[in-house]
Amino acid sequence: MRTETRNKSWNEIKTNDSWAIFKIMGEFVNGYEKLSQIGPCVSIFGSARTKPEHKFYKLTEEVAKKIVEHGYGIITGGGPGVMEAGNKGAHLAGGTSVGLNIHLPFEQHDNPYIDNDKNINFDYFFVRKVMFVKYSQGFVVMPGGFGTLDELFEAITLIQTNKIDKFPIILVGRDFWGGLIDWVRSTLLDNFQNISSGDIDIIQVVDTADEVIDILDKFYEEYNLSPNF
Repeated sequence: MRTETRNKSWNEIKTNDSWAIFKIMGEFVNGYEKLSQIGPCVSIFGSARTKPEHKFYKLTEEVAKKIVEHGYGIITGGGPGVMEAGNKGAHLAGGTSVGLNIHLPFEQHDNPYIDNDKNINFDYFFVRKVMFVKYSQGFVVMPGGFGTLDELFEAITLIQTNKIDKFPIILVGRDFWGGLIDWVRSTLLDNFQNISSGDIDIIQVVDTADEVIDILDKFYEEYNLSPNF
């Protein structure tokens, strides 16, 4: 049997958009219901392409373990690479290990270190990004690509514009992030005045797991908040 194909009309396209609202609502409801029960967590971002033998994979695992030891759970994007290392560190330390997975044509698949009841799948990037921001007490950003930069700059923008309360945003790896920070300071701030001087203080750059923990602990001591379950 020969199947006819044709372009959809404008009305058909708009009708499909309307029905998509219900799927979007469903993803929000499912995410809110599951994540509201997990307790204080820190999100770890980074490249899906980082291999287990890479220094940043091992460093991510160490960072996640120490974060769990200090009373937090770990949220990642649920995939391989840095995300896997974050979930692995949380799992080995006996802490909460959450994966917010998304369906992609390449790279993304569930890693085996996510808690069975905390593996949540999304079709929409913007819904997933809301969950990261809403249910994280901090962002730890390892070296990554466009997706990592997207999450980073969205969080910075939301804090800069007072759409969300301030929380720690920690970039790990001075050799990786140094050039970007220099460009932000010299180009965005000094040369074009497209940001304020205080905006740079939203982010901090470190090299070690101990520095990550120090920033998290000092932040929550200053604001008199307790991350403990």
